[in-house]
Amino acid sequence: MDPFLVLLHSVSAALASEELTQLKFLCRDRVGKRKLERVQSGLDLFAVLLEQSELDGRRPALLRQLLRSLRRDDLLLRLDAFERERADAGPGDAELRAACDLVCEHVGREWRRLARQLHLPETRIEAAEEKHPRELREQVREALRAWRDARGEAASVDELLAALRGCGLNLVADLVEEARPGPPGAPETP
Repeated sequence: MDPFLVLLHSVSAALASEELTQLKFLCRDRVGKRKLERVQSGLDLFAVLLEQSELDGRRPALLRQLLRSLRRDDLLLRLDAFERERADAGPGDAELRAACDLVCEHVGREWRRLARQLHLPETRIEAAEEKHPRELREQVREALRAWRDARGEAASVDELLAALRGCGLNLVADLVEEARPGPPGAPETP
């Protein structure tokens, strides 16, 4: 069974009818009016969003945004747990995810330069801005996600570090390197 569908089911079961109404309102720019009129439950809404590729387990940013707008911290914790489990599933990817999290925290308005240094097309950069117009961290996260998706297995912390240094974000690159686990048996530097 798909863990993301299990998560969506549990989120749907926890929603009150008033919250579903709020979610439908928030999704009206993504879902047609007729489809929204047919939505009777959270599962119906999530099914429409999945069908339209607005939502999936690899890109749960929309779900996070919707749950934040409802101020449902309990459901956000479930989403966080899902993302942690997914990150643990790919041990080689865990280091890259940690690096991306650090970049999201510490890169400010220069994120567009970083995205260009990572050879992300302008359309993907603009899409990240439009998807999260007032959330700088989410714009950075969306751009890094697009880069990881585009590069696939070739995306690496080394490539991210080179891009950070290439656009003069040396402090962030240093933070990523410091947080990076060293090879087994390597002495730690004080």
